Amino acid sequence: MSNAADTYAGDITPAQAWERLTRDPGARLIDVRTQAEWMYVGVPDLSQLEKQPLLVQWQVFPSMARNESFAQQLEAQGIGRDDTLLFLCRSGVRSLAAAELMASLGFTHSYNISDGFEGALDGARHRGGKGGWKASGLPWVQG
Repeated sequence: MSNAADTYAGDITPAQAWERLTRDPGARLIDVRTQAEWMYVGVPDLSQLEKQPLLVQWQVFPSMARNESFAQQLEAQGIGRDDTLLFLCRSGVRSLAAAELMASLGFTHSYNISDGFEGALDGARHRGGKGGWKASGLPWVQG
């Protein structure tokens, strides 16, 4: 396997991701969290851009085993090697791994959305108010 760091496009902020989704027709938001997170925490709302996030689990709930079919499931949803792929998870860790994997497979416009959907833990050890998609004031809906 090639070194993903050689082809990985890098981190972008949630606001930068929104801007890319707005101006780039080939930009795709890929939410790699679990089905439980999508249902109970929420998902980005791209309806005003006439887009939908692609929901493909990086790890499968409840075992949290890595989804060995991740790349195949993503490709089955019609992504192309020239598309801009914006990967999102809770805090930016799983999405980084997903972006690096896809970059190593030739999807070189793969970005990690830093701070993810909920951002880092705050002083009270809660997420959602410090960084991330939600705290950036970007549109989202709860399941």
